[in-house]
Amino acid sequence: MESRSSRILVVICSLFVAIVAYIFSSAIIPILRSTIPFSASAPALATRYFTNYSTTMSKKAPVYFVSHGGPSTMFDTTHPVYPVLQNIGQEITQKVKPKAIVVFSAHWEAGRDSIEVNTAVTNDLIYDYYGFPPEYYKVQYPNKGDPELATKVIGLLRNAGIEAEGTSRGLDHGVYVGFHVAFHPEKNPLNIPIVQVSQYKSPDVDQHYRLGQAVAALRDENIVVIGAGMSVHNLRDLRFAYGSPEPLPYVASFDNALKLAMEAPPGERQARLAEVAKGPDAHQAHPHFDHLMPAYITAGAAGEDIGKQLWTYHESSMGWAMYRFGDVPA
Repeated sequence: MESRSSRILVVICSLFVAIVAYIFSSAIIPILRSTIPFSASAPALATRYFTNYSTTMSKKAPVYFVSHGGPSTMFDTTHPVYPVLQNIGQEITQKVKPKAIVVFSAHWEAGRDSIEVNTAVTNDLIYDYYGFPPEYYKVQYPNKGDPELATKVIGLLRNAGIEAEGTSRGLDHGVYVGFHVAFHPEKNPLNIPIVQVSQYKSPDVDQHYRLGQAVAALRDENIVVIGAGMSVHNLRDLRFAYGSPEPLPYVASFDNALKLAMEAPPGERQARLAEVAKGPDAHQAHPHFDHLMPAYITAGAAGEDIGKQLWTYHESSMGWAMYRFGDVPA
């Protein structure tokens, strides 16, 4: 009797399992198939989903160092730098698509130990150059600031132990000359806020590297950091070398040394850049370090991203290198 009861219980359990299996296969599996690609192997699934997650989480806006040139850059469409700046601008607007740009220019130095951030909504242009044709002083560049972003930048700087305050200031030619070519108001309008930040009135390269590190977190919000200077900048020698078919010797030697440091492994980059600034040709290439410091700021903002020289050109006593740190969306 007990054996018979056991057999009946087994039959009932088997029927229950069969019914549950039928319901599961006819109702639940189609739902799962619509959300999970069952045709893929388990390792492939893991790779796909974790790769997508990693890509999303690690995406940062790239950092750029650009050589901006003088005001004639806006008008001289035959200069080799003109299409280069155009290409960088199109890369930023069409591929990176940032929500704002924070820019450091060689032409704005605040205090020796303090930084200023432009909090203005409307930015007039500062014509901070002399002896050029009248039309150079009529240039316009439509732009808008972002007080909220400027306040955020001030907060990041203060959190890093940097003395920082807001101010209302126009854009100097270190910004709008290169931007006028890269982000031409009609051909490639930017249409996002620009917040300019000063550099220190100091030749301390590590100080400027740390300044870049302090704003690196902006990249996580798809805000592009740009440093605008020159890889070699000696106005004193320009009057002697202008028009010469050969650049002065220190142009190539310093520009090449800077390239090696900017492209060095991230863990070595700061020390390598410090050595470049101590090199025998450093003060020939940059009698004043104001045009060099934006390179150090961008290198600091790059974090663990590798630097890549996009282009360079040697002319008289000037070097026109361009760099990017980080990846660009395909």
